[in-house]
Amino acid sequence: MKFDYDVIIIGSGPAGFSCAMQSSKFDKNVLIVEANTDHLGGTWINTGTVPSKSLREAAKLINRFHSQFADRDGRKPYEKFRMEDLLQYKESILESKNQKVKNDIIKNEIETARGWGKIVDDHTVEVTNQLGESTSYTTENILISTGSSPKEPESFDIDHTHVLDYESVLKLTHIPRRLTIVGAGIISFEYATIFAALGTRVTILTEDTDVLPFLDHEIKEELHKALIRRNIQLVTDVSIDHVSVNKLRTCTEVGYKKNSGDSRLQVTETEHILYVGGNEPNLKNIGIENVDLNVTNDGYLDVDDKFQTNVSSIFAAGDVVGYPSLASASFVQGRLASCNMFGSSTEKLKSSIPYGIYSIPEVSAIGLTEEDAQKQGIDVTVGRAYYNNITQADIANIDEGLLKLVFRTDNLQLLGVHIIGEHAPDLIHLGQSVMSNDGDIRYFFQNVLNYPSFSEAYRIAAFNGVNRVYKAGVKYKKILNDSEA
Repeated sequence: MKFDYDVIIIGSGPAGFSCAMQSSKFDKNVLIVEANTDHLGGTWINTGTVPSKSLREAAKLINRFHSQFADRDGRKPYEKFRMEDLLQYKESILESKNQKVKNDIIKNEIETARGWGKIVDDHTVEVTNQLGESTSYTTENILISTGSSPKEPESFDIDHTHVLDYESVLKLTHIPRRLTIVGAGIISFEYATIFAALGTRVTILTEDTDVLPFLDHEIKEELHKALIRRNIQLVTDVSIDHVSVNKLRTCTEVGYKKNSGDSRLQVTETEHILYVGGNEPNLKNIGIENVDLNVTNDGYLDVDDKFQTNVSSIFAAGDVVGYPSLASASFVQGRLASCNMFGSSTEKLKSSIPYGIYSIPEVSAIGLTEEDAQKQGIDVTVGRAYYNNITQADIANIDEGLLKLVFRTDNLQLLGVHIIGEHAPDLIHLGQSVMSNDGDIRYFFQNVLNYPSFSEAYRIAAFNGVNRVYKAGVKYKKILNDSEA
């Protein structure tokens, strides 16, 4: 049977874009269906990853300038800088990134259709444009990469004026002096430190008793210290009672109660509230019921390790398949989906995936935490390097940060890397490379690492770890001799 396309991709986020690019390399006819009439890239470029990180970069530059060249009058950054300038910087990045994506699509002869995509059957997608006109296209394969959207709060409404979400916070016309963030996920800490760097007094309210539970305990401790240094107040184990505008005091009030212990109503006054709750996959009205696609108990599309659904011609990647819901992973998932569609891959997504928290300072990790290893009964030792012992950190006037290595005591095999500090999401990949090749920590002192550089932390942490092994009774000379064998 002759189809109009080899693959139709619904959604142009990182998974969809990556699938389209890879499919074009296989000389396949590709159609991307995108509901947004103005931009490609979905949340990735327009409302999520790229804009928030652009705002963070601007805030970090302002904060570093403010801390190294302190204002004699003691003015806060929000008294010297305008939100308009930050947003202009962000918009220039978005414009540049959007143009690059368009250029890549044009260069690779990938077609696009603007409108709402809906699956009609195993090999047909209907696209309805803004005028309500519908066109049907046939295809050998379909990729669903429609992403996810934030859940609405249960006890109050988002009005995008006093109560913001992750989209409207990027449209603020001023730097708030006070901001209350409801929710304590990764994005919460990113925005908390971004605005704190601009002089905003930030409070985080969360119903969780343990925030970011996946972090290594020492990294979490360092992050809490960083919050305290920035006067960010973290209040856990609370329920929101009400949100209201106090016109008399010209502020927004958030009433909350502790879930355990003292249950009295407490009220915090703020300029704006940023709600950062969980996300849910964008699966409504895209026709998955027409082909009886299986979903998980959490509501995500159920796929195998080839990113294939229970319908052989339909694949899915990105946030719609759930964990890990990272742009970085979505790029790989989209590429692998394309490879599997056209029989060109035996690759599988590795189980050990790095993550990055783009707070100030950044956090990144891969592999086992010290606690994970202990629970699995693995005898591990750790090596640490604090940024205040790294020359490059001295040069950059940075004194907070920690790189921690987790490795087997018996053979020094690297099992996990955990970093908080400048360039953490970049530094993590050196550790990832060693882990991917089943390497051990001797790599970091047997090879020359640039000096001065933040990568020097690996060498310091490796020596620190080996010294701990030696002190524990393992023969140090044997370790070195084994490395030379």
